[in-house]
Amino acid sequence: MRFLCVSDQIDPLVYATNNKDRYGDVDAVLCAGDLSMEYVDFIVTTLGKPTFFVFGNHDLEEFDFYKHGAVSSPFEANFNKHHGGDYVSNKMFRCKKLTFDLPNGKKTPLLICGVSGSIRYNNGKDQYTNREMFMQLLALIPSLLWNKLRWGRYCDIFLTHASPRHIHDREDPCHKGFKCFNWFIKKFEPAMLIHGHIHLYDLQAVRKTVVGKTTVMNAYSHIVVEFNPNFTGKGNYVDSNIDIFTDR
Repeated sequence: MRFLCVSDQIDPLVYATNNKDRYGDVDAVLCAGDLSMEYVDFIVTTLGKPTFFVFGNHDLEEFDFYKHGAVSSPFEANFNKHHGGDYVSNKMFRCKKLTFDLPNGKKTPLLICGVSGSIRYNNGKDQYTNREMFMQLLALIPSLLWNKLRWGRYCDIFLTHASPRHIHDREDPCHKGFKCFNWFIKKFEPAMLIHGHIHLYDLQAVRKTVVGKTTVMNAYSHIVVEFNPNFTGKGNYVDSNIDIFTDR
């Protein structure tokens, strides 16, 4: 299964009328935050692929609508806020239109969950302390446990804006990662954690780090990810082959 992952920067390769020639073979799009919803809408419209997104700590014009499921003014038309993508923050998506084949001939859905926001650094919107973020992760546990019982694993993709602590993050107050993300990947072993927030200005900068059974990837600007899991008959992983491409 192939994913186009984007975050933080409007990439001219993606924001192009002929982007379907380049990315038409992806199965889904994952947006890791700090992107305007107009950009997300453009991707949905031009590629026509399932699109999942979280918010970052910038470009938050529509954050309250998606967080609370309502708008501040009762006279604002709700349909103007629907951009065709699925907001996965604090939710679990069991994507039965995106499936993998099991050795026993059955199919298992792609499992996606996520959280929005960054570490708190100036009390801005969609910023959290580590404890506040940890409480959001705890709220996902019932869905994760159900997945484990039903599908043999907790989740395939954990989509975030910030990174885990000491994995791709930085030491300035804005760009420190969340320690609770390290706990999450140790406890629930998602195959992939896809994040943004950490801007990359060096072509040699590290984008991919394997931690236990989880591959952590920085989606800054854009990357294409190939995900080919090797399942047992019960739906849990034997291993996963994950490749990342930045030159498409």
